[in-house]
Amino acid sequence: MSTVLDPTRAPAAVAYTFTSESVSEGHPDKVCDTIADSILDAHLALDPASRVACEVLVKGNRVVLAGEITSSAAVDYEALVKKVVEEIGYVDADQDFRPDNLEIHVFLSAQAAEIAQGVDADTSLSGEQGAGDQGIMFGYATDETEELMPLPILLSHKLAHSLAEHRRNGSAPWLRPDSKTQVSVRYENGVPVAVTDVLVSTQHSADVDRETIRQFVALNVVPEALGHWYHDDINLMVNPTGSFVQGGPSADAGVTGRKIIVDSYGGMGRHGGGAFSGKDPSKVDRSGAYFCRFVAREVVKAGLAKRAEVQVAYAIGVAQPVSVKVDTFGTGDEKKAEEFVRANFDFRPGAIVERLNLLRPIYRQTTNYGHFGKPYLPWEA
Repeated sequence: MSTVLDPTRAPAAVAYTFTSESVSEGHPDKVCDTIADSILDAHLALDPASRVACEVLVKGNRVVLAGEITSSAAVDYEALVKKVVEEIGYVDADQDFRPDNLEIHVFLSAQAAEIAQGVDADTSLSGEQGAGDQGIMFGYATDETEELMPLPILLSHKLAHSLAEHRRNGSAPWLRPDSKTQVSVRYENGVPVAVTDVLVSTQHSADVDRETIRQFVALNVVPEALGHWYHDDINLMVNPTGSFVQGGPSADAGVTGRKIIVDSYGGMGRHGGGAFSGKDPSKVDRSGAYFCRFVAREVVKAGLAKRAEVQVAYAIGVAQPVSVKVDTFGTGDEKKAEEFVRANFDFRPGAIVERLNLLRPIYRQTTNYGHFGKPYLPWEA
């Protein structure tokens, strides 16, 4: 088998294996993302003009909220955090991290006036909504799946989601909320041909043995999640350390924004470095990345490329982007694709918010199992 440093940009004839991972909503970092996006939704539901930049840290029985929020909405953060933790599934009495045992610390202030004056249309130098920060964002799409997502991350998400569904419906009562999944896919001539390896690490109760867990995952979770990509020769690893009883924030620390590759394309597309959760759409880290995904999808749907990546760059307080770039990886006419993008898509932050109708409490449904590939999200429409 030939190998390259960057298979996503390799010649079509190169064969390679590409791996992506996902995590469940019970992973400590995802607990933080879910709390942050729940706070964002709570503010937008009452005040669509809210400006939210909320970070969360969890460890043991402690939850720390920090950041900047400017909003006319009054939100009971303590009650909201406890509700989210219960909904995720951390309710067992033997865990430090559970709703009735939490210590919640709030360090939230208003957004800095100097940022607001550049973002708000009535005070910005350009007279229109400026970018909430400088930075670069990427969006990616590929025709290798119906969702226009890379297959490795799509299947990894399905595995993690399947574990959560079995936990919630009681078919495996020993499952606990924290889990990680990983899928390796063999590509030939630029096309996925087979799943080669699957890794599932799932938290569980102390009264279940490893073989029971492995059999359940092998006979139920993996075939269900992989669908027609399932075959008997997959190398399956389940809880390779032997036991995973201690998990979640009771055993580990979590912070918002640490799963940006899980949130996007599993490493198949580039990433500008900005996290999504806890940020209102004036922050182009989020809205710009969502719009780049929307545009990349449209390039592929229009038949201009089999794979497309869109990059946009902004300066803080400025509406017009610094640059917009389209990459088709040799799978289409790049010049035509760039002309199509420039003729049909307005990358100004205010235009993005309006086109995708982003001032709504829709963000908690983005938090887990990927911000892309879900047909009910406006940038996937």
